[in-house]
Amino acid sequence: MITVLCPGSFDPITVGHIDIITRARDLFGSVLVGVGRNNQKQYLFGDQRIDLVREALDGMDGVDVSPIEGLLVDFCRERGITAVIKGLRFGADFDFELQMAHMNRGLTGLETVLLPAAAEHVTLSSTILREVMKLGGDVTPYVPDVVARAIEAWRSEPVD
Repeated sequence: MITVLCPGSFDPITVGHIDIITRARDLFGSVLVGVGRNNQKQYLFGDQRIDLVREALDGMDGVDVSPIEGLLVDFCRERGITAVIKGLRFGADFDFELQMAHMNRGLTGLETVLLPAAAEHVTLSSTILREVMKLGGDVTPYVPDVVARAIEAWRSEPVD
């Protein structure tokens, strides 16, 4: 059994993410889902993202969740992880992930495996879901129940 890392910001985690995580687990046996922090991003769910990911994946055998601090390659080296799994929806994803794959491999030899998104999840992105959500649209078909509840709680919060 090989443990691979499936990293992301997961703001929020979607059914497309869960599909990639499940398929990676089925291929490799064990997946560590790394919830990253990009200081250049402003997160809607902040640190709550880690709890939402944990709850969404609760009970899934062979899957663990951990926050990522610092460089991805250092995080992987410290845990003996030699491969990263990334999901691809369209060409722009490939262009970006290929650059990251080359950098990670050049830094430490970390390999990247690119999995195409399932057809039903191709157009799904957390960014689009956040925009639709902020404008009052229903995104519940695209997120796990725990995220749907967090969105409902977010909508019911008083506005400053």
